[in-house]
Amino acid sequence: MNRAENQIIVIFGGRGDLAMRKIVPALYELFIQGLMPERFAVVATGRSKVDDEVYRNEVSSALTGKAGKEGGKGDDDFMRAFFYTTLDPLVPGDYRELAGLLNRLRSEMKIQGNTLFYLSVPPEIYDEISPGLAGQGLNSEADGWKRLIIEKPFGYDYASAVHLNRLLLEHWEESQLFRIDHYLGKETVQNILVTRFSNGIFEPLWNRNYVHHVEITSSESLGVEKRGSYYEGTGALRDMVQNHLLHLVGFIAMEPPSSIDSTSIRNELVKVFESLRPVKPEDVRKMTIRGQYTGAHVKGEWLGGYREEEGVSKTSMTETFAALKFYIDNWRWGGVPFYIRTGKRLPTRVTEAVIHFKPTPHYLFSGESACEGCNQLIIRIQPDEGILIKFGMKIPGGGFNVRNVNMDFHYSDLAVDRIPDAYERLIHDCMNGDSTLYTRSDAVLAAWKFLDPVLQAWKDDPSIPVYGYPAGTWGPETADGLIEEPELTWRYPCKNLADDGVYCEL
Repeated sequence: MNRAENQIIVIFGGRGDLAMRKIVPALYELFIQGLMPERFAVVATGRSKVDDEVYRNEVSSALTGKAGKEGGKGDDDFMRAFFYTTLDPLVPGDYRELAGLLNRLRSEMKIQGNTLFYLSVPPEIYDEISPGLAGQGLNSEADGWKRLIIEKPFGYDYASAVHLNRLLLEHWEESQLFRIDHYLGKETVQNILVTRFSNGIFEPLWNRNYVHHVEITSSESLGVEKRGSYYEGTGALRDMVQNHLLHLVGFIAMEPPSSIDSTSIRNELVKVFESLRPVKPEDVRKMTIRGQYTGAHVKGEWLGGYREEEGVSKTSMTETFAALKFYIDNWRWGGVPFYIRTGKRLPTRVTEAVIHFKPTPHYLFSGESACEGCNQLIIRIQPDEGILIKFGMKIPGGGFNVRNVNMDFHYSDLAVDRIPDAYERLIHDCMNGDSTLYTRSDAVLAAWKFLDPVLQAWKDDPSIPVYGYPAGTWGPETADGLIEEPELTWRYPCKNLADDGVYCEL
């Protein structure tokens, strides 16, 4: 990665949890690696009234324990680049104060108009901030580029996403908008493209002729913690499937781009989303499963159910587990089922994609049947990042008895000093104007359009059940029924990439 050009970074919600836990540490990591601009300033905004020194102390506290932080001159230079201004998104005069501060910093630090605005605030405030900035000409690129990073969720459903997109495009060009999805910043997600398109052994097999089905799992061992009130209005489908997991599907299913650039890659992603077969309302019951964790003893500790969490209704129907079966109607994937599941309070924290290949056309060896012993390619996103291939080998001794064995690669084998945090990569990309790993508006809208019938059916049809599942299990047992063949089920991953098992350590 190269050093970014001189600029000012404005963080709306600069004292918030996301800013202090992710954004500020990412900027610091870029700084100690020499990737921040030669001249830069970070301006944080918030409703509270604090001065620059108080905020700088808060930044220093947020970085305590970070690698490379020694409190020397370099750290002092980093802290002095931070400034704070009070800003209420509803007060037009506050935007004038912000514009005045930016003009003063540009003059004093000899920085042209290049400005990155990071909206680390709830989405409902976007419709105040966007016109507020435009009212002061802070969206104009006459004196340098202007970019806007927007956090998820981008809308609540298709209609709200269309409304939000239209509102932002009143004041900004699409090229100025960077919709961030931290999953796309993970090295292992990006490695899906490299695995597919830099290795000639995979492309001939990566289609309906050889792939039996594709499975994606994203599980968390934690519950909703202190985010109950937020999660009540969101649920697993909106929180994980609409953005993170459908983008994993996009990387797995996309056609080879003409080149590795932002436009080419994002064009192919949109084609995948537009090819998703719509789920008819009458099919929602058989194509989707929703669940909610209930209280259970796990390793001797009682873990309460979702409805016992702070901020959650005692009669809540919000799903903490979602599983879907769907198809991509194009020449490459026609007829191949894709399965997605995600949930909280599952046995372990893991995200992975599994390509299940078709069985051999004729079973020669004992013990082979259907697809139980089929080859699998497992792409592990987190933890124990890597790739695993499962294939059959002869068991030593008489006869031709076959057993599946593993051939695996772990990211740690590359012996790199560190794997960059997702926010670190994504923020640096935005600084350099690279939107490859950011979501484009047409992709967002296509994803919402696909999921809207499911959300609507879950809302309108009370006969579609919310299945309970004990904390520490792999979700509702009925989710196994989504897999077409009765002898097949989901892969049960563990923390270690090469391990499988229903009873993983929580």
